[in-house]
Amino acid sequence: MTQALTPSRERWVLLTLAGVQFTHILDFMIMMPLGPQFTQLLGISNAQFGLLVSAYTLSAGASGLIAAMYVDQFDRKRLLLVMYSLFGLATLACGLAPTYAWLMLARVAAGVFGGVLSALSQTIVADLVPFERRGRAMGVVMTSFSVSTVAGVPLGLFLAAHWSWHVPFFAIALLVLGLIVVAQRTLPVIDGHLHHPHRTSAWVGLGRVLADANHLKAFALSGLMMFAGFTVIPYITIYLQSNAGMRPEQIPWIYLVGGAGTLVSARYFGHLTDRLGKAQTFRRLAAVVCVPLLLTTVSAGLPVWALVVISTCLFIAMSGRMIPGMALISSASVPHLRGTFMTLNASVQSAAMGLAAIAGGLIIGRDAQGHLTHYWVAGVVGVMVSLSTIWMAARVHVHEAPHRT
Repeated sequence: MTQALTPSRERWVLLTLAGVQFTHILDFMIMMPLGPQFTQLLGISNAQFGLLVSAYTLSAGASGLIAAMYVDQFDRKRLLLVMYSLFGLATLACGLAPTYAWLMLARVAAGVFGGVLSALSQTIVADLVPFERRGRAMGVVMTSFSVSTVAGVPLGLFLAAHWSWHVPFFAIALLVLGLIVVAQRTLPVIDGHLHHPHRTSAWVGLGRVLADANHLKAFALSGLMMFAGFTVIPYITIYLQSNAGMRPEQIPWIYLVGGAGTLVSARYFGHLTDRLGKAQTFRRLAAVVCVPLLLTTVSAGLPVWALVVISTCLFIAMSGRMIPGMALISSASVPHLRGTFMTLNASVQSAAMGLAAIAGGLIIGRDAQGHLTHYWVAGVVGVMVSLSTIWMAARVHVHEAPHRT
């Protein structure tokens, strides 16, 4: 049976899951600021780079659909360790890739294994942490995004600038190896769902998840959340260098300051989510994020400090809305179906990110001087989709109520 955690053990579990999230988020995020290197060294177009980014997310979405068939049939800890080990090997293959084609194959493999990790981590949080503390717990785990931007991406860019783009992937693979050892020691056995009186077969469980109208609303909210940002985010670095005139050595400041901002704000948004309410907090942040999202696409000509301010506001609002958003979505399913539900949700998110990156690549063009064109159109699309999430969030209902003392 799943063990009850002491406060100290719970903190270690959350930090371990944050570490797992950090590595697979960094593995995905490091691709975007390396965009100028990839387009130059590999001789690829914006659309081909968008496809390279999408390879991870689309394969993650496909693997999530398959994982939904078995995720609730195993102890969560054992499944996490197996998938995380395979992800580490795929990341190592990315670093060893000699050509665009081989890198594409390695990114697909990384997505197949890495895409399930986010769902597993969020499922473990929902299994182990009571509803009334889940916003704060999600805030701890999701600081991994902040740490990856404030520390991981700048360090990865430093390694790529001084050696090659292969080296950041080697470093991530090494981190994965260390975290596998930590996870083995800190995570408890998590098999309470295997002993649930209403436990069903994989096919029946999948059917029940998909037959629930509330689940479909939560999936729609989740997909729209991801699509809203990823028409713009993968192309920020390319735009800042080609249109806004930032030098390559200035780009790390975008991630360093932006990551620091999200690191500070994540804990605040976690507390706000539990105090104000998940849906209400999300709706406010989904509206706020529209401003820096659109400004990012029309910021050419501004001084560097203004570019850093705009990107930092975008990072804070974008990551901030994920905390109440995921706390709301993870509570939309009953516990014994949560693993299947969260895995399908991860597939929806991955597919939405991949489709958004492809859409952005098709919308954005280049002029004769190498400047990006129509980037603002991608921003308008993102704003419209973000506004639609406000309407959708009001229609998702939770299956759990806070414990009363």
